[in-house]
Amino acid sequence: MHNNVDNLFENLWGNYLEVTPSAVRVHELLGSTQKDDVINDHIALRTFNHEKIGLEKLAEHFKAVGYKECGEYHFEAKKLYAKHYEHSDPSKPKVFISELLLEKCSEELQAIVGQMIDSIDESAVTAENFLYSGTHWQVSHETYKKLLAESEYAAWMSAWGYRANHFTVNINYLANFETIEAVNQALKDAGFSLNTSGGEIKGSPEVLLEQSSTLADHHPVEFSDGKFEIPSCFYEFALRYNKPDGELYTGFVAASADKIFESTNAR
Repeated sequence: MHNNVDNLFENLWGNYLEVTPSAVRVHELLGSTQKDDVINDHIALRTFNHEKIGLEKLAEHFKAVGYKECGEYHFEAKKLYAKHYEHSDPSKPKVFISELLLEKCSEELQAIVGQMIDSIDESAVTAENFLYSGTHWQVSHETYKKLLAESEYAAWMSAWGYRANHFTVNINYLANFETIEAVNQALKDAGFSLNTSGGEIKGSPEVLLEQSSTLADHHPVEFSDGKFEIPSCFYEFALRYNKPDGELYTGFVAASADKIFESTNAR
């Protein structure tokens, strides 16, 4: 386990950049040259609801550096359960961890994932680098495609494993942009493709959160039967609004998050 929250996020960020080179361009596009204003709102991690590597096991790493559980979310259609965590220092990024409910999936998927989980060394799960350790197994591209037919989420995990699925620019802090529309337009003008599932902007001022995201980069993966380019990770953008009490809303909106998951869909 890490003893330092900033060190943990530096490692997660470095690991994310390895497969998401476009993130550097996003920073150059949105950041102000005068000040460092590309602030990370939250990251998201994926796993399976298996006692060995379930959501709570990932959360331990964040609890060790000062995070507390704040909300839970259900995604019936995608067979996912999630929780979000916040640090005692509100300037630190929020953390969104989801898990695939294996018992709701086919026996074939359960068998494939079971083999993947068997390959993980018990000690790896509590090791300092677990959250950015990638895959602890190797699957074939054929297996990846089989998983993809049933669950994009499971297929993504089989290829990428443990790493931040996305980082998120907090629009509230950007010096040069005030609205999510302006951010989206700048991204499109620069040639980025946005996730349009559920509309380019998910959420609204009424639900106190507006979100958008790029479509995942494509990056090569060494499968057991060859190297193939597949969707890796993406960048999200979030604008938060004040609650009636004047405090900034820090939670997540399940209906919007549901569509954000589709940023890693193949296209």
